[in-house]
Amino acid sequence: MSFDFHAAVSAPFRMQPGLRRLAPGTPQVTPLAPGSKHQREKLAVLSAFWPQALCAVPGFDAGPALQALCEHAAREHPQAWAWDGQRALAHVLGAAVTRDGQVEQTAVGRYGLGDEVSRCLFGLPEAWRLAGLASLAFAEDFAVVDGATGCIPWLAVALPSHWAPEAKVGQHFAAVHAPVADNALLLRAADSLLRLVTGTEPWERFVWNVTDHPRLHAHPARVDPQRWQHVAVDGAWWRTERQTFIPLPARAQAVFTIAVQVQPLAQAIDSPDKAAALHDAVASMSPAVLAYRSLAPVREPLLAWLAARR
Repeated sequence: MSFDFHAAVSAPFRMQPGLRRLAPGTPQVTPLAPGSKHQREKLAVLSAFWPQALCAVPGFDAGPALQALCEHAAREHPQAWAWDGQRALAHVLGAAVTRDGQVEQTAVGRYGLGDEVSRCLFGLPEAWRLAGLASLAFAEDFAVVDGATGCIPWLAVALPSHWAPEAKVGQHFAAVHAPVADNALLLRAADSLLRLVTGTEPWERFVWNVTDHPRLHAHPARVDPQRWQHVAVDGAWWRTERQTFIPLPARAQAVFTIAVQVQPLAQAIDSPDKAAALHDAVASMSPAVLAYRSLAPVREPLLAWLAARR
């Protein structure tokens, strides 16, 4: 889940697509160790709040996209994931799911009582169990981007960054980004962006923020709306996303992958050049962007903290 700091953090700050071609052989999914932070949070979300994480437009056939994701994961990480066209096996998790949603405990898992993954999957509707296994086997969340309609008709997102998947499913790309501050560049690029990511090449982009929230799961329903009330800048967190697109050119679709990472800000900004780059990016943000990213209340102390480290 490598985050390219210097490619992502620049001044003046602009809300823009920031796409770059993925270098050949660069992995797009990241196997999870049993009991990892990502897996524990995903287990909790898919067990308690799955209707907010697993969302689809009625009637949408996610089968081709799921197959493409399963094939891609098996090519990248055969030690972690196997797919024979009908059945996915997560070797490390000791669980398998068939295309029609049948769950099999293949071995005792290496976390907790050993059956946490399969118990979670049995609690999901059959149509969502294969996506659930992929979500628990890999750090990434997943969505389908449909180039023909410009919409996002399917989401498996357990770790959203302060947005609600159930509110975004089925929306057009432009509508999804309409609330984003200073979004003119994003909206102007919407059509060309859709053509690129649903074409023949894989792409990646990076997103970042400074936040008072340490969890990976940041659904707005479970985050205090009064931000920065209990956390000072020296206790803040660095939240990043690496986003990639696995193309399905025959269907004018792409599987959108979202890998979230959260680490202490002081640990992430570990050099003068990073502190300087982040300082200049934050200093150049418009009031609208600061408000959108919930940084307005801490702009001055954050800039002072960074200036002392540059």
